Amino acid sequence: MPPPGLLPTGPDPAASRHGPLEPWPDTVRWQSISTDLIWVELIRLALVVAVGLAVTAIGWALSGHRLFGLALAVVLVLGAWRATAIVRAVRAWGYAERDDDLLVRHGLLVRRLSIVPYSRMQFVDVSAGPLERAFDLATVQLHTAAAASDARVPGLRPAEASRLRDRLTALGEDRAEGL
Repeated sequence: MPPPGLLPTGPDPAASRHGPLEPWPDTVRWQSISTDLIWVELIRLALVVAVGLAVTAIGWALSGHRLFGLALAVVLVLGAWRATAIVRAVRAWGYAERDDDLLVRHGLLVRRLSIVPYSRMQFVDVSAGPLERAFDLATVQLHTAAAASDARVPGLRPAEASRLRDRLTALGEDRAEGL
């Protein structure tokens, strides 16, 4: 306890809530994406695992070599690990609209925070593949002059994707006029 009249010095307790390397700012209101994206990604994974199991099972049946049995076990273990990672990864996605830019966060092991200024956006794209359409989802893709800075927000309902596209496009045009 500090002596009376002296204020404690040191790091701000609110700033260290998530650790000094936490890239997610606490000052913004994050929007999460739909958890239905988990099902889309799990179906994609199931298709890949099914092909992997089929190929190794056929190889085992034709050759009878024990290593194919080990390969089957590896495919199953990696599939289970990836399924767990998918659930956590989808929950890590988020976006926040600020006055001058859009923040997009994602990642588990490597956390990524993309900050896309509205004035740098060249165009905004909304897409939905067959699985996404089956689950009533869409992806908003932001394109900028620098290819490495493109950001995307998957797992949005089509109405929200359209709203976000229209808002980002309007804000991008307004900000670009000032340049």
